Amino acid sequence: MNVKLPRIIKNYIDASNGRDVKSILSCFSDDAVVRDEGKELRGKEAIEGWIVKTMEKYKFHFKPLSAKDHDEEVVVAVEVSGTFAGSPVTLDYYFAIENEKILSLIIN
Repeated sequence: MNVKLPRIIKNYIDASNGRDVKSILSCFSDDAVVRDEGKELRGKEAIEGWIVKTMEKYKFHFKPLSAKDHDEEVVVAVEVSGTFAGSPVTLDYYFAIENEKILSLIIN
């Protein structure tokens, strides 16, 4: 299934699947916020640490299943597979985008 995504989200998913930390980080605004696994990370330095740690820990791969607009966010259902119990799982990724950059990402 081919899911139509905003360009910056497609870039984020492609860079994540390619394990390209610099390209993933370039998708975020300087003051971006990420909420994942009960933690909130603010700014590119904290987000870069999260990216590296998450890639090493889970060796994940993303497969977008659907996307929909929700208020001022784009919600993407993503099948996440990797080296974790219960793999694969489907998680909702809530993206807020501003000026062609990810301003916030909440993973549920």
